[in-house]
Amino acid sequence: MGMKRRVFTNPDGSVRADVAAAREAAAAAREERRGVDPARVASLLEELRTEGRVILPELFTRERMQEIKAEIRPLLTHDGRNEFEGFRTRRIYSVIQKTLALNPLVEHPLVLALLDRLFLPNYLLSQLQAIEIQPGEERQPLHHDDAFYPIPRPRPPIGAATIWAVDDFTEENGATLLIPRSHSWGDVEPAEIDASRLVPAVMPSGSAIFFLGTLWHCAGPNRSDRPRMAATAQYCEPWARQQENFGLAISRERARACSETVQGLLGYSMLFPFIGFVDGRDPKRLLE
Repeated sequence: MGMKRRVFTNPDGSVRADVAAAREAAAAAREERRGVDPARVASLLEELRTEGRVILPELFTRERMQEIKAEIRPLLTHDGRNEFEGFRTRRIYSVIQKTLALNPLVEHPLVLALLDRLFLPNYLLSQLQAIEIQPGEERQPLHHDDAFYPIPRPRPPIGAATIWAVDDFTEENGATLLIPRSHSWGDVEPAEIDASRLVPAVMPSGSAIFFLGTLWHCAGPNRSDRPRMAATAQYCEPWARQQENFGLAISRERARACSETVQGLLGYSMLFPFIGFVDGRDPKRLLE
């Protein structure tokens, strides 16, 4: 006899009530372990689902962000290669192989609590970057972060992102620009979008803006006389392919230096019963 198929959805595609209740209970248990306030998570989630984005103010001190900046700055040596990266914008990829400075941002308990409510268990880190926009940089082209998944809109997000203000984000220095509620739009071309609807994510150092992968946004132009540094962590459903191939970009030795949470986000985890295994077993065994 073949294996019995597990059914998670109703015939109309909606999640079955018992499955939804089990996910809700599991998410609540994780919130308790993470030490976050369930009422705050619920409020943020309501805003997120309505607006497509929410600002999480001052999760880290300005002093902590300056320490992160001091470690990241020497690694930012090359300007972007195209209009999207920004010809006056510096980025680093494969961040964890080079520094663990951004790991506390990646696994912040409040961020994870929101992700717990959005995605299936063992969701993944899709990419991690440090970004510094230099004076004179132009506005980045409009985009939404999970556009590379070829599934028509409107649809639920397959990914979500945080952008962290290492420096203060101001309208003058290129704060991220977003269009609230655009996460619910159908398929549109960037040229069809009215750029006057863009709203800057002005926030102090140590804050983050959390938004859905279907929200239209871009980096703003830096009209100030100083660089503006940020860090961004993008996450995705555990069944979706990550943007960065962390299995090749991050060595096992380096992964062992990370927390179990970050290890799981990198891909040393599974969506049971079959997605992500190595030699038929949980890949976290590779780090033991």
